[in-house]
Amino acid sequence: MRMRSSLPLPLRMAGYLVVALLLAFVLLPVLVVTVAAFNEQAILSFPPQSWSWKWFERVFTYPDFRNGFRASLIVTAWASVLALAIGTALAIAVKRMDFAGKQTLQAILLSPLVIPHFTLGLGLLMLTAQFNVGRNYAVVILCHVMLVLPFVLRSVYVSMENLDERLEQAAASLGASPVRVLWTVTIPLLAPGLFGGWLFAAIMSFNEFTASLFITNQSTQTLPVTMYNYVREYADPTLAALSVVYIVVTASLLVVANQFLGLGKVLNIEQGR
Repeated sequence: MRMRSSLPLPLRMAGYLVVALLLAFVLLPVLVVTVAAFNEQAILSFPPQSWSWKWFERVFTYPDFRNGFRASLIVTAWASVLALAIGTALAIAVKRMDFAGKQTLQAILLSPLVIPHFTLGLGLLMLTAQFNVGRNYAVVILCHVMLVLPFVLRSVYVSMENLDERLEQAAASLGASPVRVLWTVTIPLLAPGLFGGWLFAAIMSFNEFTASLFITNQSTQTLPVTMYNYVREYADPTLAALSVVYIVVTASLLVVANQFLGLGKVLNIEQGR
C-alpha cells in the first residue's frame, strides 16, 4: 500500500509564500542596485529622476578598473588552474591512500572555509615583510590558491566517491599503465567534478577581496580592491553599474555550465545516467 506524505494545501501554500518572501528579500538589493546604476545624476540615489548609460561607459573606460580587471584575470587564471591540479592530486591521495595524519591533513586543507580570510591575508603580509618579499603576483596567487583549494578538494572528492573503481581495474587488467588509466579513465570520469571545482575556484578567486586587500599593491591590486579604493573617493553610480556587470557575467557563466554539463552534475547533486 502506498502512503501519501503530501502536506495539507494551506501548509503548502504557506511554504510557497515563505519561499517567495525569502527570494524577494534576497533579490531586492540586486533590483535596487540595478535600477540605481542607470541614474543620470552623479549622486547615488533611488529611484532615479532621469536615466543614463554613462556609468556603464565609465566602467569600461576608467583606467584603474581596466588595470584591476587585468590583474584579476592573471591571478584567477593561475590560482584556479594551480588549485585544480593540486586539489585533484590531494583528493585522489586522500581517497585512495591510508597514511598517518590523514585526518589532520584534511582539516588543514579545509581550514580556509572556517578561518577568516583577513587572517590569511594579514599573516602573508607579515611573512612577506619578515623576509623582505615584495607583494608581487606570486604572493597574491599563493594566497588565492590556499583560499579556493577547499572548493576544488570537496568537488573532486565527491566525484571520487561516485567513481566506479572497477572501470579502472578493468583498464589495468587489459594492460594499461597507471598513468594511462589516470588519463583515459579516471580523469574523464571526474570531468564534471573537475569542472565544478575549477568554476567555483575561478569565481571565488576573481571576487576575493578581504585577503587581497592586505597583499596587493598598486601594480597587483585586483578588481575588488580597485572597487574598494574607488568607493572611498567617489559616490557616483559607477560601482552600481559595475555590480550589474558582475551579476550578468556570473549568471551567464552559470547558465553556460548548466547548458553544457548540467548544474546537477557540476555540483555533484545528481549523477549522469
